[in-house]
Order: sequence, then structure tokens, then C-alpha cells
Amino acid sequence: MPKEIILYSTYLYETLTLLAKPGLLLVSQGRNGIPNVMAIGWGTVGIIWGRRIFTVLVRPSRYTFSRLAESDSFTVNLPAPALYDAVDFCGTRSGRDYDKFAECGMTAEPSRTIATPGIAESPVIYECQIVHTNDVINANLDPQIVADAYPSGNFHRIYYGEILAVRADENARALLGLE
Repeated sequence: MPKEIILYSTYLYETLTLLAKPGLLLVSQGRNGIPNVMAIGWGTVGIIWGRRIFTVLVRPSRYTFSRLAESDSFTVNLPAPALYDAVDFCGTRSGRDYDKFAECGMTAEPSRTIATPGIAESPVIYECQIVHTNDVINANLDPQIVADAYPSGNFHRIYYGEILAVRADENARALLGLE
């Protein structure tokens, strides 16, 4: 059964719970049209500029960073327990070296509002249009955060994605295993 468009806040609790552990799956796609997926553990959902925004952080050293530089969108995908191994794989391997969709048995599913696809096996997909980016500035960051999160530099770029649609399977809550 196809995913249905739902309110962006329907799975907010589940989104933030899974973001903390095991992480979510961020899909990007460069000019070559080949989607790439990476695991994310930092981000949030909120209202900025009167718009529903999903913020995600990506380091310049990541392959996804180069894909986002060539794109204007991304998707955030909530993993069902069957995808937890994929989250681990996608968080420890580079898309420069692996086709993570193929390696993890995932299927790219066309989005309804943006060019970047989602993951068909994900029960919930956020479709996000990039509306702003900015870089984390070392001098403006709490020194303890710098020590804990950036011991070797490589400061994140923050991507602000306007949530244009959220799509979910009819039984997404059960599929996510958080009931």
C-alpha cells in the first residue's frame, strides 16, 4: 500500500526518539541522480521563519556533503527495526566507496514534492527543500562542545530543510516498533 501524506507532527515523538538511537537515514542526491544515504544522530524539527523545518548537520568530510552541495533537497527516513543494521552500515561506510542502497537492500522511492527520493522500506519519510545553510562557527560555540564534538575540527554545516510533505505507511507506528 502506498504511503499517505500526513501532518508533519504526527510522528514527531518517534522521530526524535529514533534520532537519539539508533539514528535516522538521510538521503541526498547529487547531479548524477544517484541517491546516497547516511545515518544521522543530530538534528531537530521545529518552526523557523513560520515554516516547518527539519535541521540536519553534515560534516564537510562526508560524501553526503558533496551531494547536498549539488542539490536543493533531502529526505529524512525513520528506520523500522529491520533497518537498524542499515543505519549502522550507513553511519560507518562512505558513499564514495559503497552503493549503500544496494549493500543494505534498500529501495529508492520517488518523493512527491522534491527530486531526492526516500527509502521505500522506511515507514515514515520527511521530504525537505533546503531553504538555508550555515556553518558551525568554532569561535561562537561553547568550548566544551568543541572539545567533545570537534576534537579534530571538521565542523558541521547545518541544513535547514522546509518540510514540504511527510509520508507514512498506514501501519507506520507498529512498523517502527515503538508501541
